[in-house]
Amino acid sequence: MTSLTVNEVYAIGAPIILALILVEVVISNVKNKALYKQGDTLCTTGLLTGNILMSFAVKGGVLAFHIFLYNFRIIDLASLIPLWAMWILSFIFIDLIFYIYHRLSHRVRFLWAVHMSHHSSEEMNFAVSFRQAWFGPISKVPFFMIMPILGFDPTIIAVAGVVSTLWGVVGHTQIIGKLGLLEYIFNTPSHHRVHHGSNPEYIDKNYGNLLIIWDKMFGTFEPERKPVTFGLVNNVNTFNPFKITFMGWISMVKDMKNSRSYLDALRIFFGPPNTKVRSGSF
Repeated sequence: MTSLTVNEVYAIGAPIILALILVEVVISNVKNKALYKQGDTLCTTGLLTGNILMSFAVKGGVLAFHIFLYNFRIIDLASLIPLWAMWILSFIFIDLIFYIYHRLSHRVRFLWAVHMSHHSSEEMNFAVSFRQAWFGPISKVPFFMIMPILGFDPTIIAVAGVVSTLWGVVGHTQIIGKLGLLEYIFNTPSHHRVHHGSNPEYIDKNYGNLLIIWDKMFGTFEPERKPVTFGLVNNVNTFNPFKITFMGWISMVKDMKNSRSYLDALRIFFGPPNTKVRSGSF
């Protein structure tokens, strides 16, 4: 087990992130960029609050669940590789699983109903990284439960997961340009700006969190060439975090109720966000 705790990671990372936001605000004001808008930032605060409350509600249960699954691990990695290698592999596997989860969150409607709130901002700044879905901590559980089964230490999974999440904050900015050789390996701010773009060529691209190699391997990579238009194809036009959280669910349930059959309803639930089926009644 690792001696580093999740709380210690937050204690180190939180001041750094707050400093980044402060620097970005200062640069925004000095250069007249207006990167922060009051309504958008307040909405982000509301979404973050719901996400934190949900995380507190499920965090202990998820760790306990992972520890339980670890008892049934199919590979005893701790006896096969040194601790430093376990850490590196944990970061790599977390990023790969996140890529799969993230990609499905854009391509499966009920997961998009959860994830859409993160893309609802028409701004791009460090604070937008905190615009997290209220039900995100729950929707990730079925994906990451594979790691303790494969033999990854649950406490390392928890700590490495937090570190990876904190890295994700760095990508949400317009004040950092391209980063040379790092662009070939890591998910840099330039790559992540593309992911938040509603430009046709940027839709559903660059799903990685720490690494960009998965996107290059699986054909979802797009470099930043044109200026990015941030937000959704059809923007939410509200700063109400409750409306943003539930509007995707309400729309999906309405379409399911109006579908002609249970099969069509399932197609809506598991199909892409833009799935259209013939309307009618069950």
